[in-house]
Amino acid sequence: MSTQSEYALEEALIAQLKGMEYSPVRIEGEADMLANLKRQLEIHNQITPLTPAEFERILNHLNTGSVFERAKVLRDKFALKRDTDDTVYISFLNCDEWCMNEFQVTHQVTMEGRRKNRYDVTLLINGLPLVQIELKRRGAELKVAFHQVNRYQHDSYDAGAGLFQYVQLFVISNGVDSKYFSNNLKQSFKQTFFWTDKANNRLSDLYDFTAEFLKPCHIAKMVTHYTVINETSKCLMILRPYQFYATEGLVDRVKNSMDNAYIWHTTGSGKTLTSFKASQIIMRMPKVHKVLFVVDRKDLDFQTANEFNAFSKGSVDSTTNTHKLVAQLTDDSTKLIVTTLQKLNNAIMKERYVGKITHLQDKKFVFIFDECHRSQFGDTHKNIKKFFNNSQMFGFTGTPIFADNAFGSIGNQQTTASLFGECLHKYVIVDAIRDENVLRFAVEYVGKYKRKDSANELDIEVEAIDTKELLESPKRLEKITDYILAHHRQKTKAPDFTAMFCVSSVATLIKYYELFKLKQAEAAPPLKIATIFSYAANEEDPEANGLISGLIPEEPPDLPTGARINHSSRDKLDEFIADYNALFGTKYSTNDSQTFYNYYQDIAKRVRSGQIDLLLVVNMFLTGFDSPRLNTMYVDKNLKFHGLIQAYSRTNRNLNEKKSQGNIVCFRNLKAATDEAIALFSNKDAKETVLVAPYEEYVKEFNNAVEELLAITPTVQSVDDLPSEKEQLAFVIRFRELLRVKNILTTFADFDEVDLSLPVQTFEDYKSKYLDVDDKVERGQGKEKTSVLDDVDFELSLIHRDEINVAYILNLLMTLSKMAPDDREKRQKEIVDIVAGEMQLRSKKLLIQAFIDENLPNIKPTDNVIAAFESFWTENKQKALAPYARKSRLFPNNLRS
Repeated sequence: MSTQSEYALEEALIAQLKGMEYSPVRIEGEADMLANLKRQLEIHNQITPLTPAEFERILNHLNTGSVFERAKVLRDKFALKRDTDDTVYISFLNCDEWCMNEFQVTHQVTMEGRRKNRYDVTLLINGLPLVQIELKRRGAELKVAFHQVNRYQHDSYDAGAGLFQYVQLFVISNGVDSKYFSNNLKQSFKQTFFWTDKANNRLSDLYDFTAEFLKPCHIAKMVTHYTVINETSKCLMILRPYQFYATEGLVDRVKNSMDNAYIWHTTGSGKTLTSFKASQIIMRMPKVHKVLFVVDRKDLDFQTANEFNAFSKGSVDSTTNTHKLVAQLTDDSTKLIVTTLQKLNNAIMKERYVGKITHLQDKKFVFIFDECHRSQFGDTHKNIKKFFNNSQMFGFTGTPIFADNAFGSIGNQQTTASLFGECLHKYVIVDAIRDENVLRFAVEYVGKYKRKDSANELDIEVEAIDTKELLESPKRLEKITDYILAHHRQKTKAPDFTAMFCVSSVATLIKYYELFKLKQAEAAPPLKIATIFSYAANEEDPEANGLISGLIPEEPPDLPTGARINHSSRDKLDEFIADYNALFGTKYSTNDSQTFYNYYQDIAKRVRSGQIDLLLVVNMFLTGFDSPRLNTMYVDKNLKFHGLIQAYSRTNRNLNEKKSQGNIVCFRNLKAATDEAIALFSNKDAKETVLVAPYEEYVKEFNNAVEELLAITPTVQSVDDLPSEKEQLAFVIRFRELLRVKNILTTFADFDEVDLSLPVQTFEDYKSKYLDVDDKVERGQGKEKTSVLDDVDFELSLIHRDEINVAYILNLLMTLSKMAPDDREKRQKEIVDIVAGEMQLRSKKLLIQAFIDENLPNIKPTDNVIAAFESFWTENKQKALAPYARKSRLFPNNLRS
């Protein structure tokens, strides 16, 4: 039986959509599209037929701006002055009653812009193409359809009146897997999502996906309610299914009951977007007076307000102090407030404020608490509940408090459920890893101890020796410092990612910082290291349970505060801040609370941008801080339960193909605590899903993949002899698996090429052949003939290394010029192999080879190789430009840069 073709898949989809009350319409090109749009706008707005001049005015209004700007036009109305001088307001999309729109389906629409393209299936709402579906035959890789959408966006979506710039979301499917994503040119394949049911079960088959996701009312609701126009990034965002179900659950709870509830969505899954969307919908309900989104730290107050305003410009005005919060509470025009728990408690408990807000006690308030596992287990929760008589409280948490991880006196151990009631929706870490919304963790345990007569290495085997004296031993701290310096660049794939080091106390952090500074005094270049800690007394918790709370004061402490200040640690912090100022040209200090807070914000910004290689912390930054470029956490601190998961989760945000997992390096024996925490916050069988397998298993996986590769291409040369594209496809898939596994292997401290059954040089040779096949596909893209290689995605991002560039090659050429003739030939082959194996350099291979063959023999060891190469490069560039200039009748000087 043959594989279902793309044509058959398309026919079946259209038949299903017709049965779901989409009206079929035949549209072959833009003329048909415009004629249909005119009719549908007349029907939707219930107006008499538009004259050509009137419709032209509508088209002029529609055909302006980017995808982002058109999304706003779509949701607004247009004041059309009719030829009769009457004015009517033209609606393009009914956002309030989303089912009351006109739904049509068409297929094979042809548009010609830079190139002519024919689109598979288009869903029209009120005549505008708002959903575009691209299909691939069963067996084809889904990512190929994603790349096709990107090509269409570049080639033809802006053609003519640019109506396809109104597409709000895309659907891609190969029949077996179906995903959706918003219309955003900057996104990667990682921003494509499966749809699920409420229990997080995927609906990936195209028939099942269509039956649920593409129902007219549902797709209209996704466009009108669950697409976010991000003002900061100037792009569209669409909610994932778990965000949709959580928001729907909260909205339904406010509509139909007075019960409280909470949402359990794992750390890193986008709770801020979910809570924003829920807040935005709830605050528009007539019976709701105000919605308060409550965080427990000033930095999160600032961060959350910024994110909310990014989702909807001007939606919140962050409350910088309690006086301003009271003003917002009494201002009827302010419907959504982001504030801190501390300011809210001040407002309802301090006499100077209470009198101003007593009249609000019976108004309908909805409170949404961020990270409610951390903020809701004191008197403040009771105070809020007691003051606001007509309130509903909802909590968001990635790590709820259960009986197992509740701390307090026996009989007084409150849980998230005891405070908030029912959990309306769960999306646990196993779900997020399966959906590739967060990464797994690779946890390594370093630091078992040997007796003096054994050896002085870190690999030691005495489990019960975790005593304070041992853990704070200068020799141990020095060995850990050496270990981090030796392995940091490998762990972070420097300079791609950054790391954090969490330690047990401020005193220990100070010792570590000074060790790093001492050991890097002669390093070139040294790691850029920064630190921050609270300069109030901050001794290690004797319980050492890692239940990270109160990470930074709601207002940084006023200075001086007498006995509260540990002057020694504050002096050290000022000394470390001075190092930071010298490194980055800043002027921070602990002289006042605002300057210290600005220092906190600057560190956060530089960690996110990759300017800081290693951040040393005790508690700060271990919760509520997101940085996709952070991939490694070194741990010398006892953690457990939600504190452990929160800390580890700083590392597992998605970024790109090179970031394959979050790396955790524990210098304490936290294995039992890690296993227990993972079981608690996912399920009892989740450990294998959440954790990366041991190093030995990946070595075995790599070597098994080598056997499969050699079975079809026993030698590098045999790749050239593959008889057809079918065999080439098999080679591509098998070698791509080697790339994937090696990308993971290289992050292990134990990684050694000798463990792999494929020698380094042979691997590089096969990689060159892999890239040759990709080049062949690229060259053939304009052909009419269908190729099986068009249906496979080449994982080139796993190959690309930014640090291997022309400058790197020039440095190798400099060493080549100084070598003895006998050694030069071997190094020359190595350089050519590197050029052949790097995507950025392959196009320059012939020039670099020519320079090595023709120019390098004439260069003396004392000559400037870089200058000689640049001269050679410029000369060849001008030679290449000359014929192009003649052909195009341009002056050569105008082409020079």
